[in-house]
Amino acid sequence: MRFYYLLSFLLFTALIQGQEAVHNFGSLQIHGNTNVGFHMDLVNDGTFDQNTGLVGFYSDQDPLTISGAYMPNLFDTEVDVGGGLVLETTVNVLNNVNLITGDIKTSKSGTAIYSNFLDDAFYVGESSVSKVDGYSAITNKSSFVFPVGNEDRLRPLIIESLATNAMAKCAYFFEDSNNSKTLNQDFSTGKKATEFISVSNAEFWRLEGNIPSRVTLTWDDYSNVRSLGEYLNELKVVGWSKADNQWVNLGNSQVEGGMAYGSVTSEVFVPNDYEILTIGGNNDNLEIYSTIDLDNYFMTPNGDGTNDKLVLEGIDESPNNILEIFNRYGVLVFSQSNYQNNFDGQSNRESVVKKGTGLASGIYFYILTMHDLRQKHQGYLYISN
Repeated sequence: MRFYYLLSFLLFTALIQGQEAVHNFGSLQIHGNTNVGFHMDLVNDGTFDQNTGLVGFYSDQDPLTISGAYMPNLFDTEVDVGGGLVLETTVNVLNNVNLITGDIKTSKSGTAIYSNFLDDAFYVGESSVSKVDGYSAITNKSSFVFPVGNEDRLRPLIIESLATNAMAKCAYFFEDSNNSKTLNQDFSTGKKATEFISVSNAEFWRLEGNIPSRVTLTWDDYSNVRSLGEYLNELKVVGWSKADNQWVNLGNSQVEGGMAYGSVTSEVFVPNDYEILTIGGNNDNLEIYSTIDLDNYFMTPNGDGTNDKLVLEGIDESPNNILEIFNRYGVLVFSQSNYQNNFDGQSNRESVVKKGTGLASGIYFYILTMHDLRQKHQGYLYISN
């Protein structure tokens, strides 16, 4: 009860003096099942941690601001602020954030201020009208779905790291990477490690983290992924390399959804090696490649030394190539750049079977894109185990 009276006094003092914020100079704690609601700005220039109750922020139309010299450490929190909850200092959450209405907003020009989910903290209620429009962060987590976006669009990014992140941060930008006014940088979509990829100019994400990770990027109608590829399997994650100052293909280990809404997952990379990430595809030049039907192949990958691997004729003529193998449902089960006749019947995708697991007996369809010859070779493959 002591905190209840203390907070009431602070609120009363702020109102009678005509102030527009609750100003904490001392040490505040919320114990037990206590619920406290802020209907005005919070200036935290004192200690506000070791909480176990719920802190809510409520306003119908006007935005609310959290500022001050010290970071509030909240246990449970609730956001129902029509004009958005603006963070001018980092806010740490130890348990749960209930997103109802209004975005949690931070500056996107730098990563110093963020909404931080510590340890086992989570959130519920994310939507187009309530998310993080700015930087969301995690502490001591290996996987997380960042509930980021901007204005009226939720544009989540999923991170799956090979170890625990001491910290990782993410924000979404709905702007042309060729001329980012927010970051005051140009990430030219014409500067690419290979001419055979295309790069989205509709949006990008910024992700910080030093642990090798896979990321999943999402798209919606505004992403216009149809301009990046004719088929889903052509989509991929691309990143602007800090070392090379160009766009690099970060792979495609899984694709889900359709051209209007979906997601693509990268191969493993270190986020801190890249300034920004976005969705890429195949260059339009691939459409003018001539298509040649190759022979059909038969494999018996049983280790007896006969037909154990897919050996494609003429592969030496185009070392710069991509092999893709699909099952009878059209799902990509194997993909490799610079293929060297090493496919032994095991999938390297997670979409249908566990990665590294042998494919079932049956008929498969393959496409070999030979960039050096500007040709696409295709045919059927029968696997008998």
